Amino acid sequence: MKQLPDFLDTEYDPRDPSPWLSLYLDQSTPLPDPVKRAWLRDSSSRSRQFVLPFLRPLARTLIILIQVLKVVLPRRWAASRLLHWLLAFGLKHFVTPEANWLILRHFHLGAQILEFIAHNSPQPVSTNPLKPVTIDELKDELFLKHDLNLFNFVIRLNRALREHGQQLGPVSQPDFSMLHEPPVPLESMPRRWHNFLDLQSAIELFTPMYQLFLTDNDFWRASNSLQLDETIGIYAARILGAPEHLILLNNKHPLVPLSTLRAGFRLVLHGLSTEMLHALLVMRQQQQACDNPSS
Repeated sequence: MKQLPDFLDTEYDPRDPSPWLSLYLDQSTPLPDPVKRAWLRDSSSRSRQFVLPFLRPLARTLIILIQVLKVVLPRRWAASRLLHWLLAFGLKHFVTPEANWLILRHFHLGAQILEFIAHNSPQPVSTNPLKPVTIDELKDELFLKHDLNLFNFVIRLNRALREHGQQLGPVSQPDFSMLHEPPVPLESMPRRWHNFLDLQSAIELFTPMYQLFLTDNDFWRASNSLQLDETIGIYAARILGAPEHLILLNNKHPLVPLSTLRAGFRLVLHGLSTEMLHALLVMRQQQQACDNPSS
């Protein structure tokens, strides 16, 4: 297997510059090089170029048709365990190593960000971290639990703050102890000839399946959870006293729910926002360590 993506393995030509190389070298967005490499390798794949344009309108049409089907299905009908078995099967057998790696990383990074907020809150709040290291672990309804965790955390945190008349605010020496690189190596991801589907195509394909096998309530909650990117970003910015970091979040206002038709695209933004927020926290962690070498 080629170790470097094409945009790093091809000589730079000023007359035909690679847009992927420019995005990789650009440092305006805070992403570690291995993550950016994996993200751009997946984004520059033939699957994203040729499969996604056909898959996205098909997937969005299916979302509309499934919504009509839900009118006649029993209100509480769901098959979450079957859904997660199908998702894990699809990821393991058809999705690129880079996409699978980014998906597994997402659970770890999201859990660490919530732990950061909880540890730096003026009131104690519990978390329920999900940290899978293999694709098979996703079968334990981890995608659904991930959404539930987010809403439950926001509820528990704000109940505790309201009961004591407090708010999140700047912390002079934030606790970054929970931040670390997830123990999920890219090399451990399935890498066979049929692992060709890029991250965005996979998400667009899986979104109608998510809608079909979950209740309407679960699917709408999952879609609306994406707007909590802004909420979590605000929490972290308040603790750090750094509101400028919020410019990197763009999943829209948390009080204005959006149509589920664009849930797949917004889920990609959610993953990228999580990576960037975690990277910003790690940068602050490193800066604090340099400022306090004896601690």
